[in-house]
Amino acid sequence: MIRVAVDAMGGDRAPQAEIDGVLQALESPPNDFLVQLVGRTDAIEKELARHPGTDRGRLEIHEAADVIGMAEKPLAAVRKKPKSSLVIGLGLQKSGKSDAFVSAGNTGAALAASTVLLGLHEGVDRATVATLFPTGGEPVLVLDGGANVDCSARELVGFAYLGTIYMRDLMGRANPVVGLLNIGEEEEKGTALVREAHQLLKRAPRINYAGNIEGRDILPGPQQRIPVDVVVCDGFVGNIVLKFYESSARVFVQLLKERIPDAFDRPAMDDLNRILDYSTYGGAPLLGIRGVSIICHGSSSPNAIKNAVRVAVQAVRASLSQHIAAEFARREAARA
Repeated sequence: MIRVAVDAMGGDRAPQAEIDGVLQALESPPNDFLVQLVGRTDAIEKELARHPGTDRGRLEIHEAADVIGMAEKPLAAVRKKPKSSLVIGLGLQKSGKSDAFVSAGNTGAALAASTVLLGLHEGVDRATVATLFPTGGEPVLVLDGGANVDCSARELVGFAYLGTIYMRDLMGRANPVVGLLNIGEEEEKGTALVREAHQLLKRAPRINYAGNIEGRDILPGPQQRIPVDVVVCDGFVGNIVLKFYESSARVFVQLLKERIPDAFDRPAMDDLNRILDYSTYGGAPLLGIRGVSIICHGSSSPNAIKNAVRVAVQAVRASLSQHIAAEFARREAARA
């Protein structure tokens, strides 16, 4: 039985959104996992009381008296609050009592705690937040999504390997295509760091590297020149692209509602809503750590939490962390 610890106190609407999402996940097949709700027991029980028919057979509650706030400094908060839901939730995985962790809490704290408590695989320089972008076709993975603002060229190459393994193992793409986000496809374009990363990626074994790509190449469509599955960039650029993408989708939906009021009454719009809704993809996996840690938006809906639990289960079932360890061990052996 796969065990998924969920930070019940982390999100903006905790614990309601977390518990509603967890119960939806437990009602959806398959049933080969259980959920460990981590947080203040009284608050969790009060929320569970709103669902009197709940089968508690696949639910556990783990007490955590403290909560790390969104505005707290990540590493300091992790050290000062060992009894927080985030630290205790990850501690379960460290001690072998859990297989995965999901949190909609402080992203920086989740990154810091995952790195400190679980550690990085040998050869991984930095863990990275990998974000799936909904598109009109297959989703595209962008990493880093905001965890690492400043990156070295070597770290960007590491992200390419991590993204490749994720898209292969969880998205079923046998030979994912990697693109390096730049201001042009020519080799001389971009900062010195990006130019160096481009040269390293060209020589990287087992990476299906397409070269430099531009912003218009991220999403499939008539403007896309190079179809890619994985987009590599530093967290500064990645987070700007992510936030712009999210706002663009909201603007598009709002314009449809204003200009074509009956548009969303049409059955075909249900599928469009599903494609554009970030909650369809749950949370963003933190790749490179020795384990499974899924980071969600602070404003995550129950649907987003449900799908984040689903992603966590898939990652455990696919042995994602073990495959990352094997790939980087191969790289280190070749480098030695």
